[in-house]
Amino acid sequence: MAFTFQINDDVEWNHDETLLKKADDNIPRLIKTSIKSTQLVDIVADKNSINGFKAVSSDKKIENLASYKLKRDERLVLDLGDHYVGKFSIDIKSVGSPMDAPLYLHVKFAEVAAEIEADSKDYDGWLSKSWIQEEFIHVDVLPVTLKMPRRYSCRYIELEVLDTSPKWQASFSNPKFIAESSVTMDDVEEIPLEDNVLKSIYDVSLKTLQDCMQTVFEDGPKRDRRLWIGDLRLQALANYATFDDLTLVKRCLYLFGGMTTKEGKIPANVFTAPKLTPDDTFLFDYSLFFAVILFDYTEHTKDKEVLEDLYPIAKKEIDLALKQVDTRGRLVTDDDWPAFIDWSNDFDKSIAGQGVLIYTLKRFIELSKMMADEDVTKYQLILNKLEDFAKNTLFDSERHQFIIEKNREINIASQVWMVLAEVMDAEENAKIMKETIRTLFPITGIATPYMYHHVTEALFIAGLDEDAIQLMKDYWGGMIDMGADTFWEAFKPEDPDFSPYGSPIISSYCHAWSCTPAYLIKKYILEK
Repeated sequence: MAFTFQINDDVEWNHDETLLKKADDNIPRLIKTSIKSTQLVDIVADKNSINGFKAVSSDKKIENLASYKLKRDERLVLDLGDHYVGKFSIDIKSVGSPMDAPLYLHVKFAEVAAEIEADSKDYDGWLSKSWIQEEFIHVDVLPVTLKMPRRYSCRYIELEVLDTSPKWQASFSNPKFIAESSVTMDDVEEIPLEDNVLKSIYDVSLKTLQDCMQTVFEDGPKRDRRLWIGDLRLQALANYATFDDLTLVKRCLYLFGGMTTKEGKIPANVFTAPKLTPDDTFLFDYSLFFAVILFDYTEHTKDKEVLEDLYPIAKKEIDLALKQVDTRGRLVTDDDWPAFIDWSNDFDKSIAGQGVLIYTLKRFIELSKMMADEDVTKYQLILNKLEDFAKNTLFDSERHQFIIEKNREINIASQVWMVLAEVMDAEENAKIMKETIRTLFPITGIATPYMYHHVTEALFIAGLDEDAIQLMKDYWGGMIDMGADTFWEAFKPEDPDFSPYGSPIISSYCHAWSCTPAYLIKKYILEK
């Protein structure tokens, strides 16, 4: 894991109120669903489950919840039966002698069982511990209906009595979890998929996407709760293949289009509360993806109004990015506008960045043709130069691999993005990915479903369908085998307990960039 916080407090921003008004016009109404706890569970050690713990049915029964009397250091763990995002309330009363001291209660919300056993006092990671989903509450007078004001992302809810007094105990009843999402599973048609493993992967992908679809496409409802443009591109593709909620995509496009820097740079993410605010983080490939998302949306909807509104924003971004191309046709990024590609900084990203630029420029040229832009020839000439440099300088035809100029490094991301950009023909793409499988598989050092998505799609693009399907089964299926209800922010098959933050208590186990098998299955398997 490697990431550097950017602090760019001298940025001058454009706020296009016309575009932002259109973003507000497309705010969805959240659908609220009452979820009942299905059972009480115990958390037990299990080496085959994520971070070494799993939930098993307790001897205590959920229907008898009100009869259990909890005193100091006793707990109950509720199981909602699946992952949900929303708000929680529960009735509490005192049992025994008169209540002669407050109830001191610890409530913890967990996406996976291991979070229940993780102690927040032990967390010392680089992300703020304020994201940990737990509350320490004093209740002076019982009975009461405790209504938690915050929104949580969870399957399990721990109720731990830190103290009462020797004279009385706490009794809990009527737990309510009100789940929230902008879409419902009723919006999705059943798919004809006979492979049970792929069907499970599809279903978990769908649930992951649903729980990330709030008033924007959130990257993770547990943590960040923000609109990131890299996640948005993948969420939108999965959404078109499933829920097909076009207003939410439109809203997110207008949010990014309405808040750019004075020079035209698009931020990597935006905040929507307490007011619309662009983050001062800029990633080269993420900024480019605005044009790709606009292309995908336009191709799917034929919505000319959105295209006409946002094309000038995309064009300004493309022109800014092309200033990073030298006279040879080589992309030269800098530390002020780095390419993300993947969390890891342990590989050179220059070729992958060039691939992203070519991939984007091809789609932007199609937008330019739709807009009858007289500059389309100019963009085609630059595209030709970028591709010529990739073919003639970066590609080794004997090894069938793209190789970094300065240190002769060969990495997966370089091959994948050049294949996705279709720089070479179909026959050569197949050779590139076959050689990648031979020399760079099994994949190591990559922890994100974000990068695994691109590897998988590159295999499909190269015509290696069996290899692509197997990678899906090994990677996303591997998460399911370890207990996933929704797909995770990070997963390293070679190190299953890996957390980018050193503790499961802060990791996101429902994360937008992991939802793409629903798209991949629909496009490359069912519609092929």
